[in-house]
Amino acid sequence: MDLLHSWGVNLAVHLQTEYRDYENLFQWVSSVADLHTTFFVFFPIWFHLHRDIGVKLIWVAVLGDWLNLVLKWVLFGERPYWWVHETKFYSPIKHPELQQFSITCETGPGSPSGHAMGSAGVGYVMVTAVLSIVAERRPPPLHYRFLQLMLWMLLGLVELLVCMSRVYLAAHFPHQVISGVISGIIVAEIFSRVQWIYSASLKKYVCVTLYLLFFAVGFYVLLKAVGVDLLWTLAKAQKWCINPDWVLLDSTPFASLLRNMGTLFGLGLGLHLSGYNETAGRKHSSGVSIRTGCIGVSLVLLQLLDKMTFSSSNQFLFYLLSFCKSTVALVLPTALVPGVICWISSKSKHEKDM
Repeated sequence: MDLLHSWGVNLAVHLQTEYRDYENLFQWVSSVADLHTTFFVFFPIWFHLHRDIGVKLIWVAVLGDWLNLVLKWVLFGERPYWWVHETKFYSPIKHPELQQFSITCETGPGSPSGHAMGSAGVGYVMVTAVLSIVAERRPPPLHYRFLQLMLWMLLGLVELLVCMSRVYLAAHFPHQVISGVISGIIVAEIFSRVQWIYSASLKKYVCVTLYLLFFAVGFYVLLKAVGVDLLWTLAKAQKWCINPDWVLLDSTPFASLLRNMGTLFGLGLGLHLSGYNETAGRKHSSGVSIRTGCIGVSLVLLQLLDKMTFSSSNQFLFYLLSFCKSTVALVLPTALVPGVICWISSKSKHEKDM
C-alpha cells in the first residue's frame, strides 16, 4: 500500500504544481460535489419537476453515503495530508511537500471518497432520468444517441474534475476516488430497480432510518469493544492539519450519519405530513406556475436555512441540531412550501370566482 500511496502523493504534488492556477476551480468543484448540493439544490428542483426522481435522488444519496461511512470504517483508508508525515516510506529528512487548503482536513477515513461516490451516484440518477424522460417522447434515434453521448461525456467530465479536485486538495488518494465513483454508480444502478421507495409509508421511513442509525452505532460500539477505535482519524487530522480551524466537527463520521438520517426521515415526514399530496397537490401540481413557484421559494428558504450554523462546543447538541436541520430541509420543499403555495392559489382563485 505504501507504493500505491506514494504514487498518489506524487500525483497530488504534480497537480498542485502544474495546475496551481486552477486552485479556486478545484475548491469550488469539491464544494459543489458535496451531497449538501443535492439536498439543498438538486432535490427541490427535481422533486417539483418529477416527484419520483427527487425521491430516488435522496435514497441514492443517503444510502450511498451511509454505505460510504461503513466502508470507511472497514477499510481504514489513510488521507494524503497526514500519511505523508507519518509514513516510513520516505527518509526522515525528505518527504514530498503537500499543500493544504481550508477544505483539506476532513476527519474521517479516506477510502472510498465520499465526494466521488456521492456525485457519481447522484449524477447517474440525473442522467438516466433525463434520458428516460426524453425517450418517452420518442425522439429520432440519431438525436437520442447524440444526447446519450453528450450526457454521459458530461458526467464523465464532471467526475474527472471531482476526482482531480480531491487529489489536488490532498484529501484523497487516486484509488480512493476511483473506488468512490464505481461504488456510487453501483448504488444508483441498484436503486434504479427498486420500486417500493416511491410508495413507502411513514412507518417504513422511520424503520429504515432507525435501522441504519442503530446498525452504524452498533457497529461502532462492537468494534470499539474489541479494541478498534473507529475515530482514530480525528487525532491524525488535529495533529497534521496546519490550521486547527480547518478541522471541523461537521466533517466527522457521526455528523454525516446524523445529517443523512435526518434527511431520510425528513423526506418521509414531508411526503406524509399533510393531506396536500392527496388533495390540493393533484389539482395544482401540474401547473407550470405552481411548480416554478415551489422551486423558487424552496430554494430561497433552503439557502436561508443553510446559513444556520451551530456551535460544536456541545457535541450532543450539535448532532441533534444537525439532525433537525436536515429534517427541516426536506420537509420544506416536500410539504410546507407546496402546501402554502397551493393554499394561496386556491384562495386567490376562489376570490376571483366570487
